[in-house]
Amino acid sequence: MSTQETVRRTADSVEGSEALRIDEDRTVQVIDALNTDLAASYVLYHQLKKHHWNVEGAEFLQLHEYLGEEAADVERAADEFAERAQAIGGVPLSGGATFEAHAPFDPEGPDLYDVRTSLRNDVEMMAATIETMRDHVALAHDLGDFVTEDILRAELVTLEEHAHHLEHYLEDDTLVLESATH
Repeated sequence: MSTQETVRRTADSVEGSEALRIDEDRTVQVIDALNTDLAASYVLYHQLKKHHWNVEGAEFLQLHEYLGEEAADVERAADEFAERAQAIGGVPLSGGATFEAHAPFDPEGPDLYDVRTSLRNDVEMMAATIETMRDHVALAHDLGDFVTEDILRAELVTLEEHAHHLEHYLEDDTLVLESATH
């Protein structure tokens, strides 16, 4: 429980920036988009870390390391989104339940799944995030917030690369046999 006696700013407030000269209506829209991307990133981050910690099998080490790299990139993106939202006058979202409520998808359940199911779930979550981020790139462009547009574009490139690489892990061409019986 918080022991804070006074609140400096409420979570849903917007405080304009004279220096950046983005009007409040546009700022509210961009902050909402950034907070959605922030939420999606943290929910995706936690799912990737779950799979990073629990992956097993012949490809364990390679997948363990790759999922860790993906998670780090997604966490870095989340920080970029939060920093930009704060810079233009918003209050970035925080907290697990808040992130889940604002993400554009439902997170995977707490159970452990086989590697293919886990990776398919990661690809699906990334695809939903990619679609949302593309919409937000267009929104930022249309509103004339080219810095936010550039931030989103850069993170979108990285996320698309990761989604594409995960799809390769799911291909049916593998050296690992599913069954020893022929």
